Amino acid sequence: MEAMVTKNSSQPDPDFWRGKRVALTGHTGFKGAWMALLLKRLGALVYGYALAPNTQPSLFEVAKVAQEIASHVDDIRDDYSLNRWMTSVQPEVVLHFAAQALVRESYRDPVGTMTSNFVGTLNLLEAIRHQASVKTVVVVTTDKVYRNDESAKSFQEDDHLGGHDPYSASKAACEILVDSYRKCFLSHIGLATARAGNVIGGGDWSKERLIPDAVRAWESGQVLEIRSPAAVRPWQHVLEPLCAYLILAQNMWSDIDLARAYNFGPAVTDAVSVKQVIELAQTAYGKGTVQFGGEQNGLHEAGLLHLNTQLVSEVLGLVPRWNLACAVEKTMAWYRAYGVGEDARSLCLRDIEAYLGA
Repeated sequence: MEAMVTKNSSQPDPDFWRGKRVALTGHTGFKGAWMALLLKRLGALVYGYALAPNTQPSLFEVAKVAQEIASHVDDIRDDYSLNRWMTSVQPEVVLHFAAQALVRESYRDPVGTMTSNFVGTLNLLEAIRHQASVKTVVVVTTDKVYRNDESAKSFQEDDHLGGHDPYSASKAACEILVDSYRKCFLSHIGLATARAGNVIGGGDWSKERLIPDAVRAWESGQVLEIRSPAAVRPWQHVLEPLCAYLILAQNMWSDIDLARAYNFGPAVTDAVSVKQVIELAQTAYGKGTVQFGGEQNGLHEAGLLHLNTQLVSEVLGLVPRWNLACAVEKTMAWYRAYGVGEDARSLCLRDIEAYLGA
């Protein structure tokens, strides 16, 4: 495993985060729960705002995240509730994760996706406008905000935005919205958007996501059916972008000229096909069968997606720590251990310590 790790000197600074008041939306989701535990490990005062968990089980519940932070369950589309919460918290840093984050769900519920993602972000920016305590904000969008013509190019931050499906469109719209607020209302603070590649890690039980689908199938003795084995994505362990967001927030605290959009993703060599990821996961998990199907089953999804991360490398000094093989091994080890009764929070903290020490 040591050979799989890339050394990186840049990491979240506990001295910066200790005692910081952090407003974290979407803390009940997969990435949000991991972020809450990471922030708590760094000494921050974490205040969460989100809907109740929408998976069973959920990492938020099994890792007992509510015991670690101040958790408020509500809808980000409720501007009155959100404003009251923001006023009560008086945050210094805002991390915006709350979203409907599944492409295929956006086909089933386009209105819910658009209102959650776009209107929710609009409500948050309005709440931030009226809070003098806020100094830096990171709004998480997605690698799918680009107008993707399947040309095999690695998207850069200044490339054209687009969105074939409602999810991608909602997030591209958020990018435009944030840019407008940054220019018109919030030029005095650090306000950035973060476009991250596909994340994997223990504790994700979302439907229609590759690794959770694999774990469910293999634990129950069923065959995992893969609909688009040739689809290429920039895969990374969840701690990669989470730590990167914190490093971005740290830097914007003292230099608001860094406020803009950023890509966060793995090395180009770790943008590989679904088939390759599943074969790695199958080996790491130690059991399970797979059936690879056709390329499409009625709903459009991008077949090829790469991110150019040169900007964060140059500006923030970021390079990936855990390559794909390491990320998959860490992820499947988490699920294996949880499956035999190990404590979810302890498993997350173990990975956090390993990552921070890499």
